[in-house]
Amino acid sequence: MNPTGSRGGTPSGMVLTGTRILVTAQRRAADLAIALARRGAEVDVAATLGVQSHFDEETLLARTRAVIASPPDLVVITTGIGFRGWWETAEAADLTEDLHAALAQVRLVARGPKARGALQTVGLIADWVAESETSAEIGEFLRAEGVQGARIVIQHHGAGDDGLEDVLVEGGAQVTSLVIYRWGPPPEPAAVERAVRDTASGAYDAVAFTSAPGASAWLSAVREHGAKDATLALHRAGRLSLAAVGPVTAEPLLRAGFIPLVPDRGRLGALVRAMIVHLGHEGGGIPTPAGRLRVHAASVTIDHELVPLSPTGVCVLRRLCADPGAVVSRGEILTALPGESTDPHNAEVAIARVRDAIGPGAPIRTVVKRGYRLDVLDTRLDSGPGSGLDPGVTR
Repeated sequence: MNPTGSRGGTPSGMVLTGTRILVTAQRRAADLAIALARRGAEVDVAATLGVQSHFDEETLLARTRAVIASPPDLVVITTGIGFRGWWETAEAADLTEDLHAALAQVRLVARGPKARGALQTVGLIADWVAESETSAEIGEFLRAEGVQGARIVIQHHGAGDDGLEDVLVEGGAQVTSLVIYRWGPPPEPAAVERAVRDTASGAYDAVAFTSAPGASAWLSAVREHGAKDATLALHRAGRLSLAAVGPVTAEPLLRAGFIPLVPDRGRLGALVRAMIVHLGHEGGGIPTPAGRLRVHAASVTIDHELVPLSPTGVCVLRRLCADPGAVVSRGEILTALPGESTDPHNAEVAIARVRDAIGPGAPIRTVVKRGYRLDVLDTRLDSGPGSGLDPGVTR
């Protein structure tokens, strides 16, 4: 241990060491997983929905050529992945130069920052962006302006038309739909079921979501496998965090009773940063003489360095951390251990193994005839008058 109490040895920036995170996305899942793993997290991917690209490529190309031949008055881009898919399809048909020239002439409306960003990558600028990332906002905005007789092209997102087309048609617009991809069933249903059950058993520190349909599909799987009550209980106890890329993605989770972490900006990078701050910020954890202690779903770290503990050892520290500085009886330690042992000796053995795993300076004190307490810096005082320590406290 170094003089500051840090155990040392942890690579700089590995603030998510010890955390286990579930990613529910298929699209850009690898990018999200890599970004989290670089900070030390163990990441599992179980996509709750699949993406079926180019739902009808022949029709898409025909409508693309029609846009080029006679540019509409307005084009609505609803998703970044959808626009990129449209662009890739046009590129394969050697149409991107003509498509760019056509879109540069028309008014472009984007449903949120991802759609705007996709336009910017090919040198196009959105004239208006729905910051709420909802098609309803686009419909209200355009109807308020008036769309009578306007020729409008809508690139639909994975769930297909969500009512925007009807709203604009009712306002007198002529609407053409572009379907680039649709949501489909999960590519690995068994992986989703396993991940849902593992989440309910407390195996993950966080679950990350990048789309509202994906969040809804995850909730459906949670209900289907009878895991909602256990998952919600873990969340409310502070043992499971949910993270959504934006408010639209968060909405299904909020309706189900969860309170997800939502970054200020609806971008993947912002989601990663928010999770890093939430799960691994230096101000988190419990300050002890051995360093800053964190109990994760299936591991324990001190100053972001893993402590080699068995699941039983993790249970012991989780119980002590639930009441840092307070005396926890041997009976309470036994209750926290796996199994149904009533032998006080098993509690003593479990505590001894935790101390051995942490090494010299393990922040667990024995309170004679009463139990154990976690030694936290805020209460680390010498015994005696005014110390705040109970008589009989020993290392």
